[in-house]
Amino acid sequence: MGLNRRGDRPVIRVPRPQVTPRFVRHHRSLRPLWGLMIVTLVLGTVLAGRLLDLQVINHPEVAQEAAEVNTRVVTEPALRGRILAADGTPLASNAPVTVITVEPETLMESEDEGRALIEDVAGALELPVEALWGRTRVCGTEGAPPVPSCFSGSPYEPIPIAFDVDPVAALAVLERPERFAGIAVDTSPVRTYPTETVNAAHVLGYLGRPTQDEVDAGEGLTAQDLLGRTGLEATYDTALRGASGQTTVTVDPRGVVTGRLDHSDPVGGDDVLTHLDARVQGEVERILEDTVATSRDDGWPADSAAAVVLDVRTGGVVAAASYPTYDPLIWTTGVSQAEYDELTAEESGEPLINRAVAETFPPASTFKVVSLPAALETGIDPAKEYACPGSVTIGGQQFTNFESQAHGALSLQEILEVSCDTVFYTWAYDEWQAQGGLAQESDLTDPWVIASEEFGLGQPTGIDLPGEASGTIPGREWKRDYWEVTREDTCARAESGYPEVDDQERREFLEQLATENCTDGWHYRPGDAVNFSIGQGDLATTPLQIAVVYAAIANGGTLWEPQVADAVQTADGEVVEDVEPVAAGDIGVDPQALEIVRAGLEGVNTNGTGAGAFAGFDLEAYPVAGKTGSAESFGESSTAWYASYGPSNDPQYAVVVVIEEGGFGGEMAAPAARQIWDVLAGQ
Repeated sequence: MGLNRRGDRPVIRVPRPQVTPRFVRHHRSLRPLWGLMIVTLVLGTVLAGRLLDLQVINHPEVAQEAAEVNTRVVTEPALRGRILAADGTPLASNAPVTVITVEPETLMESEDEGRALIEDVAGALELPVEALWGRTRVCGTEGAPPVPSCFSGSPYEPIPIAFDVDPVAALAVLERPERFAGIAVDTSPVRTYPTETVNAAHVLGYLGRPTQDEVDAGEGLTAQDLLGRTGLEATYDTALRGASGQTTVTVDPRGVVTGRLDHSDPVGGDDVLTHLDARVQGEVERILEDTVATSRDDGWPADSAAAVVLDVRTGGVVAAASYPTYDPLIWTTGVSQAEYDELTAEESGEPLINRAVAETFPPASTFKVVSLPAALETGIDPAKEYACPGSVTIGGQQFTNFESQAHGALSLQEILEVSCDTVFYTWAYDEWQAQGGLAQESDLTDPWVIASEEFGLGQPTGIDLPGEASGTIPGREWKRDYWEVTREDTCARAESGYPEVDDQERREFLEQLATENCTDGWHYRPGDAVNFSIGQGDLATTPLQIAVVYAAIANGGTLWEPQVADAVQTADGEVVEDVEPVAAGDIGVDPQALEIVRAGLEGVNTNGTGAGAFAGFDLEAYPVAGKTGSAESFGESSTAWYASYGPSNDPQYAVVVVIEEGGFGGEMAAPAARQIWDVLAGQ
């Protein structure tokens, strides 16, 4: 013991332990282990925290993400509803066909993507290899054929590679699973058309796969759904399609299905009951085809044709046919690109176009049922007779009757019977002058424009079919608008001419017309007015519009919206929705004027231009009123029209027939309509 330096407290000195060199070396060797233990402890803490976060704190979100990654929803389309004739006869239905499918997993696990397998299947079924192989390629991917020959369905269900296969051949494939691994035989419903005597392709329409934009629109559509693209299939698609079923499946990282989690059955679509009479529809189609053949045999081009039969009391469409047509069965198992190109080609007559509602023609003299009431509004005396010379000169230009025939003095009824053009020319020119001639720029007081609008022309009829054309009422305002839109092209043609036109007379006419229209083509000239009055020039209507006009004359003035569908109902016949008749307005024709028109139309078939076609038809027992028309355009053949209604003492039907560039109305269209009336009247 000793004293500290301050000398006030003793200091005890404790001897240090003696550390051997071996112990020192061991102590230093433990330092790295301590560090490792510390790191392990930290990592374990972090992992434990993350586990707590995943299992407790964020468990719902993580579970949802996992489900999204590992599950897929497979849609099972519902059985589509039928389209029925008025008596319940199925016009479009469903039938099972044998389908060969291949599992996506088989293709994925194969070194050649299943090419050898597909070739083997094609050989066994005696089908083209490339057609089957193309159906395994997802649309839009490299090497895939164009739509609709590629695969646009779900990658989580069997891929259909061959449709409507011979069941015996399919069974032979099914019995050799060791050779055709992943290949299966299934049945699938496709659209079928049970009535062999009825085509109705343009009215019924066809189905197609949705576009990617339609799928992305969020309306519950998937790539394997089928949508109505035209006709009733399109208009009533929602009701016909029903509700798809859904199956939730689990998939592995390769996209192969490993299990099934949930399932809901599809709900079949409803049926659409129509006003169509299957017997009448079939006969109208046959008559139209035969008439085109007859017209062509007589040397006319007869490029296309259409016919419409309406119920004048409700606007119900009893029959509607368009020529050329196509076989609706072509869509059932996927139309090829070559087939689709032919359906839309001008060389084949563009058979997809529904000429009854989507094509317009100058209505020619069938328009006189509108033009005569318009003339009466200008002050024409209904009790007088009017001279019908063979030709008249207006504005320095000569206008003639058909074959320049003169008829002397005629009553208004007789003017319709013989279809005297020169009387209408004179009336129209007189009113053109009264309206102010070239100085008048408005249609507000023009009786022909007003009458056309009141009869529903220049606008869609409202039929429950897509793609309806509006037609044209070529008044002053329309002509100015048209000139402004086309002026640049017209002036260019005035400079360049028409060197591509071989016919010299037509070429010179077109060049002169372009030169005149370049500078003042907006002028509404006397020629415009007189052509308008007889349904020619730029006036354009659909066959359906003229049928609606004649139905209104027959029923006393009501313009009905034509409707093909009568009701939407369940497969058991329970009505879900009635498609009620809709009155679109009244033609507003004075009763006296309407009676003059009716009398004139009845006389057409007894004394006038329709008498030849109705020779032998019992007009006393079943009187038919009608009007012929022959629309002529420079450089084109005459288009034949016949518009009618009957029986005139108790009107039920309106019938309209048009043969484009098919001849004269009394010689081609009227005989065709007469055959339709034979069917309707039971003669």
